[in-house]
Amino acid sequence: MNKPLNGLLIGCGFFSRNHLHAWADVEGAQIGAVCDLDPSRAEAYAKEYSIPDFHVDASILKSGAFDFVDICTTMDTHEDLVALAVEAGVPVIVQKPFAPDIETCRRIQANAESAGVRVMLHENFRFQNVFRRLREILDSGEIGETTFARLSWRNDIDVYTNQPYLTKTKRFMIMDVGIHMIDLARFLMGNADAVTCINQSVKEGIAGEDAATMLLRHHNAATSIIDVSYASHRTPSLFPQTLGEIEGRLGTVQILEGEVLRIHSNGTARDEKVQDDGRSWTSEPWIQIQDSVPKTQQHFIDALRSGQPFETSAEDSLQTYSLAEAAYQSADAGELIEISSLEEVD
Repeated sequence: MNKPLNGLLIGCGFFSRNHLHAWADVEGAQIGAVCDLDPSRAEAYAKEYSIPDFHVDASILKSGAFDFVDICTTMDTHEDLVALAVEAGVPVIVQKPFAPDIETCRRIQANAESAGVRVMLHENFRFQNVFRRLREILDSGEIGETTFARLSWRNDIDVYTNQPYLTKTKRFMIMDVGIHMIDLARFLMGNADAVTCINQSVKEGIAGEDAATMLLRHHNAATSIIDVSYASHRTPSLFPQTLGEIEGRLGTVQILEGEVLRIHSNGTARDEKVQDDGRSWTSEPWIQIQDSVPKTQQHFIDALRSGQPFETSAEDSLQTYSLAEAAYQSADAGELIEISSLEEVD
């Protein structure tokens, strides 16, 4: 029971550096090898992060050497890679987006479920320190039943230099950051069953949307507004902060700059500054997101060891992706989209 679970990381790209740093901080797990189609990159990452081995073929999963796999690749590869892990009987944590469309998400989930292989989505926004603390405040009942939320993630971070494929991605902003925000809205406000959405393409020459505004209707009749943008210019930049507020029947919590929560209740207001973890490998402006990565991965390992469900299991994430699919349908049709499919996975 004390032996660390041995993992394979597939995909030595931009964000995988955060995964590899984080795995070194996770108790009960280690990365035994990395895998990338580019052998020089795989070898370089293995050397940089003191990982014993590297590979260029993901079929190494069938070797029986690995207790889990971390898939940190683009969404178009996920169905085949998860299927390979399922065939090998290896539990999976996979980066978002889960897949390009809801039908593919459902196929991946059904295939894994039928084989009894556990799959978790790497939805790290809900594991940010500020939102774990906010969830505690909501659970305390201090502001009462929630009735309204606004979650805003707007900045002009250059995502195109490190991820140039995004300029040609037709489903862009909602699948890149909107997915995180929908999952966050579900984490804080509960499941939703209807969406209205308007998309924008602000930057010239891109194939998809770089800004989106979504209105969600939650099961308790609460509403939430999600607005995301890569085309919002402000100095200093707000990246990677999510701002907004949550209203309840007894009070309100504002999510302010600098990971400050302002709690309004009982006729008073107080501020709570949520501290970062002080990890040696994190740096501004990425700290808020970087701190959430080891927490996401620790949850994955803890749940594997205990048998407890993943917060963001493949099955649960179908609800998030149904809402994203509905957002695209709403933007195309210019109308409210009901999410009847959610009832199938509640």
